[in-house]
Amino acid sequence: MKRLFAILSTVQGGVQGPALLLAIVAFANSFLGLFRDRLLATNFGASVDLDIYYAAFRIPDFLFALALLFVAGTAFIPIFIERKNKGHISASELLDGTFTIFTVSIVLLAVIIYIVAPYIVPYIVPGFEESARSTVIELTRILLLSPILLGISNLVSGVLQAEKRFVVYALSPVFYNLGIIIGILLFFPVLGIKGLAWGVVAGALMHLGIQLPALIHVKFVPHFTRNIDLDIFRIIRLSFPRTVALSFHQLTFVVVTAIASTVGVGSIAIFNLSYNLQSVPLIVIGLSYSVAAFPLLSELVVQGKMKRFYLEVSLAIRHIIFWTLPIMALFIALRAHFVRIVLGAGAFSWVDTRLTVASLLVFAFGMLGQSLILLFVRIYYALGRTREPVMYNLAGFVVVGAAAILFREALGEGTAMSAHVANLLRIGDIQNVQVLALPLAYVLGTMINALLLFIGIWRLEPTIFREQVFVSFRQVLTASILIGVVSIVVLRLTDSWFDLNTVIGLFVHGAIAGLLGITSGIGILHFLKNNELFEVVGAVRSRFWKDSPQAPEVEHL
Repeated sequence: MKRLFAILSTVQGGVQGPALLLAIVAFANSFLGLFRDRLLATNFGASVDLDIYYAAFRIPDFLFALALLFVAGTAFIPIFIERKNKGHISASELLDGTFTIFTVSIVLLAVIIYIVAPYIVPYIVPGFEESARSTVIELTRILLLSPILLGISNLVSGVLQAEKRFVVYALSPVFYNLGIIIGILLFFPVLGIKGLAWGVVAGALMHLGIQLPALIHVKFVPHFTRNIDLDIFRIIRLSFPRTVALSFHQLTFVVVTAIASTVGVGSIAIFNLSYNLQSVPLIVIGLSYSVAAFPLLSELVVQGKMKRFYLEVSLAIRHIIFWTLPIMALFIALRAHFVRIVLGAGAFSWVDTRLTVASLLVFAFGMLGQSLILLFVRIYYALGRTREPVMYNLAGFVVVGAAAILFREALGEGTAMSAHVANLLRIGDIQNVQVLALPLAYVLGTMINALLLFIGIWRLEPTIFREQVFVSFRQVLTASILIGVVSIVVLRLTDSWFDLNTVIGLFVHGAIAGLLGITSGIGILHFLKNNELFEVVGAVRSRFWKDSPQAPEVEHL
């Protein structure tokens, strides 16, 4: 137990080391997430029940976005670091006041939403029948407990990130997924579909609980207080643009859900399942580097070390590109294998599988943009420029909403575009092509959002981007194209070698193609003397071979 506690309390500095740690844990958590989705797909398929389950998240998720007005790490962490530099008591006062204001506000909002849910839900799922809407209302009311618990957990995470305790922060989503899996396996057989919602609540409670020992260890345990620290208003002021931006993001999912409910049964499920699949690299790469980089970037701005700030920004961007582009290529080449292995079982039909494969292909083209957005927003917040991300998120939200409606009509049955898209994605014999309007619109809005954010950052220090980021992008793009081409060629040449009707046959077939593709990509990057390749190799060696002279100091408190 002492050894476990020491690991959970490990302090880590820099960006590369914490990012690698977060990525490793996030990768393990992604397997749990995929197992969770497999259980859902196997038990329900792309059905009304799974549509109801995903639709029930929309209001609680929006409430959680509003909760970040008080507990957004991008605003709380820099101010908490400032107060901690003044002393432990000063930081504790800020934490207590924030905890008090947040808890009172979020509980009050949850009670109000619980009462008015029957009047809101019909607008979120206008295509549902009355019985389905009633079930969405029931699940929504249960799930309102989730943003309360996750909000408190997010505040705790902010403290632990400021203290550079990334291990326990990285583990919290693992326990969240475990709770959901428990709900599917244990609660659902007893409570029916309500058991799924209670599993989410259990996961949120575990998300908070795993972080509490580390919080106690750093001696920052929040308490209710009557003394409201004035710096809380600074947090609210800084968080407001971020909260608005995240609210637009959640409103995007509300709009997508509303439109999907009118497209046909299973449309919400297919969108969410394919979105979750493509989110694996987003979580493993984009979120890991963004979370690891933000405390350091905030400190550098506070200390006025802007030259190093831009170098660290360049480092994080380059490594997100280094990992994400090759993964995009693999997802494009192996998309059918991913969907069939993860979801293709039980009640998940062949039609469901093919539509999800097509949706995943569309999502794959937005992976890099989504990963970079997570970092770009934190760069703006470290610089104190909070308004621009809001405007860019608003632009993305408008594009997604308008494009979803336009694409839904354009992909209607019998239209020229519908036939063209269906033939291009090899689903010409399937009628419900309109479901692809949703990922198409989402990717378009995401790419516009990412481009606007990048242009604003590029203008700050164009020299570094020209000399480092653009050079790296060209090298990695070349390697990624090679990875995709090699993988597809190997798939075509070896498809008769394996029984592709079994999970083992699919896995081995895809693994061989993917590994050969990756090997070719590493070879070209080595030939091009790509800096990120050598930096990653150095980071891995320093972490797993402690006697290496390059190993960074790791402090245990």
